[in-house]
Amino acid sequence: MKKIIVFISSMVFLQTMTFAQVNNKTCCAVTKTNHSGMNVFASSKSFKNAHKSPTDFTLENAKGNMIQFDVKEGKMGNAYMIKSATASNKYVFVIHEWWGLNDYVKKEADKLYDDLGGKVNVMALDLYDGKVTSNRDSAGAYMAGANADRIALILNGASTFAGTKAEIISMGWCFGGGWALQSSILLGDKSKGTIIYYGMTEKDPAKLKALKGEVLGIFGTKDKWINPAMVAAFDKDLTTAGKKHVIKSFDADHAFANPSNPDFNKAYTEEAWKMSVAFIKKAFGV
Repeated sequence: MKKIIVFISSMVFLQTMTFAQVNNKTCCAVTKTNHSGMNVFASSKSFKNAHKSPTDFTLENAKGNMIQFDVKEGKMGNAYMIKSATASNKYVFVIHEWWGLNDYVKKEADKLYDDLGGKVNVMALDLYDGKVTSNRDSAGAYMAGANADRIALILNGASTFAGTKAEIISMGWCFGGGWALQSSILLGDKSKGTIIYYGMTEKDPAKLKALKGEVLGIFGTKDKWINPAMVAAFDKDLTTAGKKHVIKSFDADHAFANPSNPDFNKAYTEEAWKMSVAFIKKAFGV
């Protein structure tokens, strides 16, 4: 167990997927009805008010392109893809916040690609199937309406696209932070690590045992939607599950590092970013 640097003061903002019970055994199915937590926060006025609408931004000279990949039991999945300079089985799955896969997230994907020396494939996944907004009410509706079954299928489709020999690190902010964690659980042996920025924590130690690779958690002490007890429980459960992890909390509000947040904290964001890049480089050996 790595030492928690500062506990955060907030509570979970996203309820994501659970594992269905079949014959008293845990399987990898995702329930269709597991949206209660998400619905609560998506309709919360205070939660919405804490998310200022992104300022206008259009990505120029993009390093990647939008692609589609096969998804079982549904329409094609979408992603912004930047291929490594030379053939590589190493992937970072970048997962967007509640606004959707906007140009800010694509910019972060470009930056990550550069900071990793072009040695890793960066795949920014679209969990909203093309829906993007800068309106808080719409973002809340999209988050509340995000179907856990569909998202799991998208993640599995992206994994299949990456290939049987793929090594994957999942990284995301807020809504995407929670799904980054669930993505790593879902990916099994392909997962080489998880970076969760102030997203949903998994409370079930049994599910955390399925994690492969280390966990880096980034949080803010002024966040009002995750409380210190929950982070302490997450730390304890990761330890119980035997998972190496670091939880770093900054003296900042929720979404302080979101690329689209007008009030992001530059200094803390840069420090968290350096930690994230170092984490990926170490995990991948690049």
